[in-house]
This record gives sequence, structure tokens and C-alpha cells, in this order.
Amino acid sequence: MNVVGLLAFAVAGSLKAADAGLDAFGVAVLGVITALGGGTTRDVLVNRPPASLATTWDMSVALVGVALAILLIRRTPEHVSVRDTHAFLVSDAVGLAAFAATGALVGAQAGLTPYGIVVLATVTAVGGGSLADLLIGRIPVVLREDFYATPALLGGIAFWVADAAGAPTGVPAGVCAGLVFATRMLALRYEWHLPEIRVEGRTGDS
Repeated sequence: MNVVGLLAFAVAGSLKAADAGLDAFGVAVLGVITALGGGTTRDVLVNRPPASLATTWDMSVALVGVALAILLIRRTPEHVSVRDTHAFLVSDAVGLAAFAATGALVGAQAGLTPYGIVVLATVTAVGGGSLADLLIGRIPVVLREDFYATPALLGGIAFWVADAAGAPTGVPAGVCAGLVFATRMLALRYEWHLPEIRVEGRTGDS
């Protein structure tokens, strides 16, 4: 699950960097940060050495994802925004699902409360992408795109329910990942939105 998340988010982060007009180094940096940021934050929160620093495996997988993204970028027509491509949307949804599941697993193994498991699932899923957005000067997508953090939150809840019900090892993580991916893709397909909270007479740009 962790490998899937690393690859998917490295690809998504690299495509996001290319869309922002960054050079090759910037693409690599943003891809790596997107892949490793959420997991590093997760490990710090549960007081354990970040896996991204403890071994070379996570970084190596992230770099493979960056390389795959560069191949996709070269095959994308110049007039097409890579963030609108099927490759970006699917890889981002896969990363979100995989990292929500790993975050929930780590939370359960650390003996966190149900709230802690849900929070860790969400932070792990959206942390890397939020850091990447900040680096390119954008409001993190988690704060402005309705159904992005919401699927991760729902997945964390589903994980806890399945785990509390005594589901066999691996089932809660699979339920979490499946629900997150399906919810995110459905949200993209049907353009689901949460209600916006606005001050009367103001717009989001004012």
C-alpha cells in the first residue's frame, strides 16, 4: 500500500510541478515532497523516525515515480494542462487512497483513539500535496476543493469501524483504500461540492 501511494503521489506531484512551469529540478523536488510529505508528518506525529529518512527505499520509489511522470509529461500535448489529464486525476486519487489506509494502519498500531486514527489517515493522505501547493504559491487543494480531504476522512472512519468489528488483518485497510478511491473518483465524475461559507456581499476573491 505504501509503495502504491509513493508512486502515485510522486507522479501527481511531478505533473502538478510541470503544470506550474517548474524546471526539471523543481519537478523532481515537488514530486518527492508530495510523495514523502504526508508519511513524514504521520511518523513525526506518532513519535517514530520518518520512514523517508530511516531507509533509502521510500526515496527510491518516489524517484521512480518522478521518472514515470516525466515520461507522461513528454507525451502530453503542450496545449493541455497536465492537471486535467486522466493520468494526474487517477494517480492523485490512488495516492490519496493508499496513504489514507497507511495512515489509519499506523494510527491503529500506535494505539490511537478513533479520532486519532481518522486524523492520521487524513493528514497522511493530504499532507504531501498540501506542502507541494504551498511551495508553488497556491492555496492547498484540501482547503478549496471540496471532496479531497473528505474521502480520506470517510476512509479513516471506515477503517476504524471495520477494525472495531474484528475484521481480519488487512481488511480494514482495503475497505479504507477502496472507499477513498471510489469516493474521490465519483466526486470528480459528478462534480460533488460541499456548501461554501461566504460573508454576504463578498466573493471568494475579495
